[in-house]
Formats: sequence, structure tokens, C-alpha cells
Amino acid sequence: MSTKNTNPVARKHGKKYADKKALVTKPIYPVAEAMELLPQLSASTFDGTAEVHIRINADTTQADQLVRTTVNLPHGTGKTVRVAAFVPDDLIDDAKKAGAVRAGNEDLIKEIADGTIDFDIAVAVPRLMKDLGKIAKTLGQKGLMPSPKSGTVTEKVVEAIEELKKGRIECRMDKQGIIHTVFGKISFGSRKLEENLNALTQAIQDARPSGIKGEYILSVYVSPTMGPGVKVQL
Repeated sequence: MSTKNTNPVARKHGKKYADKKALVTKPIYPVAEAMELLPQLSASTFDGTAEVHIRINADTTQADQLVRTTVNLPHGTGKTVRVAAFVPDDLIDDAKKAGAVRAGNEDLIKEIADGTIDFDIAVAVPRLMKDLGKIAKTLGQKGLMPSPKSGTVTEKVVEAIEELKKGRIECRMDKQGIIHTVFGKISFGSRKLEENLNALTQAIQDARPSGIKGEYILSVYVSPTMGPGVKVQL
């Protein structure tokens, strides 16, 4: 008889992975202990990313049970985020000073329509959203379309750029009800990783939809980019 694997980070791996997996000696770990263990579990030769996978008790077909929120990680993600800003002419210089790698309106839209996409996330002022219709499909397919729900459509576009550069991330469920995201680099050390993870899980707790009854977070697993995951007790 087969049993369903409930670990969202379980994968097929070889001997090196098995050796790392042997270091996981308990079914569940306190957050602080899990953060101490993460570097030992990393099988990569580079500075791996700390990942978290949070299973939510939600019916993802119901609009009042969808989880989507943003969080400012206290220590950032450790990644360089390239931000593009759709802004009027009078805000282009301010957007670039705030850290946007690209800033503009009609010219930027045309470049994207022609196939030039060299950024990781986009922000826009509300009044320019109608102009993005020309490239909505292109941006949407790559998950780059600005959205009010993710805080990337805002009049405070300079502030949004600064927050994104510092480590603001979006958390949202996939169709299986799992939030997959990152919360830092393994090299951050246990204290910074713990503070980032606590901020992230608190933001998800605060974003609990009214439609979810009973238990909310079913499980939390953390893992390095290359290595086994461990279950965490919040």
C-alpha cells in the first residue's frame, strides 16, 4: 500500500543527500535549533539559499481562503533584486536614485514589447497601469505584472523600490496550498535566519483569511538550496 508524502520539499537524491539527511535525527525541530542545523545540511559548494515551505489548511478554489501577503525581512534575502519602475517623467530620476535599474513609461513599455526584460520585479504608479495592457501577457507569464495586492502598484513608488531592494518579498500559495519562498542565505548565520523566518511566519499568521476555519498552518519545512528539509515547530 502506498502512502502520500506530506513533505513538500521531498525529492529523489543520491548518496550525498542521504548523508546530509542522516543528520536530521528528530521529526520536528524548534526554530532556533533548525537554523543551527541548516548549514550542516547544505550540500552545495556555494552560499546556498535558505528556503521555507509552508502548508496552509486552505481550499485554493475558494477566494476567501487564499493567502497572499508581503513581508519586509529584517536582514533581506541576500539576493540582488533588479527593479523596474513604470513612472511618469517627473519620477524617473527619483526611481533610479531609489535603486530601480529601469525607469520610464512609454519607452520602457516598448522595450519590453520588443523582448527586453532585464529585471526581477516591477512597480508602477496606478495611473500608468492602463498603459501596461500592451505588455500584460508578457509580464503576466513571467510573474512580473505589478499588482496592488503585492504592493507593487502604488503612489509611493520610491518607497516601494527602496523596500524591495532591502528585502521585501511576496508570499502566496500555489495550487496545492503551499507557500514556497526564501528567507536569506545560509551564510547569514542562525540568528539572522531565525529573525527573518519569524518575521515571515508572523506576516503569514497576520494574513489569515476569514474563510479558513480550524487549524491554519499545517506544517513548516526549511531547507538549504541543495539539501534535505527539516520540519519546524513554530
